[in-house]
Amino acid sequence: MTAGKSDSDTGFREFNVGFDDDGIRLDRWFKRHLPDTSFTTVAMWARTGQLRVDGARATPGDRIAAGQMLRVPPPEADKAAADVDKPRRVRERVILSDEETELAQSMVIHKDFQAFVLNKPPGLATQGGTKTTQHVDGLLDGLQYDNEGRPKLVHRLDKDTSGALLVARTSRAAAFFAKAFSGRTARKVYWALVVDVPSIEDGMIELPIAKQPGTGGEKMHVDEAEGAPARTRYRVIERAGNRAAWVELQPFTGRTHQLRVHMAAIGHPIVGDGKYGGAAAFLTGGISRKMHLHARRIKVDHPDGGSIDVTAELPTHFAESLKQLGFEEKLGDDLVLDEKTAPTREQMKSRAKAHAKSVRKDRKGERRGRGVVEEKATGKPAPKTGGPRTGAGSKFGAPRSGPRVEGAKPAGRARPGGAGKPGPRSGPGTR
Repeated sequence: MTAGKSDSDTGFREFNVGFDDDGIRLDRWFKRHLPDTSFTTVAMWARTGQLRVDGARATPGDRIAAGQMLRVPPPEADKAAADVDKPRRVRERVILSDEETELAQSMVIHKDFQAFVLNKPPGLATQGGTKTTQHVDGLLDGLQYDNEGRPKLVHRLDKDTSGALLVARTSRAAAFFAKAFSGRTARKVYWALVVDVPSIEDGMIELPIAKQPGTGGEKMHVDEAEGAPARTRYRVIERAGNRAAWVELQPFTGRTHQLRVHMAAIGHPIVGDGKYGGAAAFLTGGISRKMHLHARRIKVDHPDGGSIDVTAELPTHFAESLKQLGFEEKLGDDLVLDEKTAPTREQMKSRAKAHAKSVRKDRKGERRGRGVVEEKATGKPAPKTGGPRTGAGSKFGAPRSGPRVEGAKPAGRARPGGAGKPGPRSGPGTR
């Protein structure tokens, strides 16, 4: 923003919209640059025609563009003196220690004018909280360099999850990336080691998630009745017999602990995730007890055109576990990132109806077969079985329990819920 110029005759001020404010609402511009001017005052100026953008009347909800000229009325008479003496409220830059600055800068794996991508190590929280003094947000002052604005977090990773974390360098970029994440156009790819091997190699998990009562919001769980919709796609990259699998995870919604809750719900907790997998989440044989969940890749459109597509190296414990299980890191990167989005709720319902119709057809064939057998054995016609079915999972009875997993390419004999195991295969890292 260019400093305001005042008309000596009228007292009106003029401001040139800066590059960092391109595309924001006019009321948001006032919050950034004239925070002492209330929304009520801005609305009054708009109603009376005193607020102008490039000479035309403007409203608080109008979006402005870089290079436009704003004409703003003079401050109210009773606030004029106070505005002269009262400096603009600016957050003071935090001075970090040399070690903290070095840590912050060592995490940077991508840097441009609009954004950083960090490779967050496991054990470092994204934001502060109770008894959390060191976190990524607190280290961002070490990445300010010569910019006037402080870098801003765009999304989060769990404390024990490592990998790619996007940080905006300008307010404009923060708004752009926030829209990308809320609109689900940003793509995130995670790698995980999970216990046992999913029976379906490529599946979509759709299970609603809510805060688990009695945990103070610290733990989530699957809640069919009250949970928020959550969808995760997984693909098996490689397997170590029936002991463990290396999987790729793509979240299509952004619920808290979503990947951890979903994998535990289908019977394959992430290795090292005792919170959701309990004792079953830990492997013997020298495999690290740390969480094996890593944000391997992030792909998102760039505010200036093109895209950011960055891969984050694995932490030491994860890389060592892959080697110990006989997995080759190259196999995971060879998977093609599908550009298709997750199926909509309507598409999922349509598939569920088709599946139910197929099941009813199979059951009808089974009943006919039983009737023929009984008639041959007794010489009497088999009794007709009409009326509604009221058993579990029927149309009229209680809903089916357990997770819903849609998928293809079964790795072995599929079982309900997608949690079955394939036939035995020997040797680590066999495919």
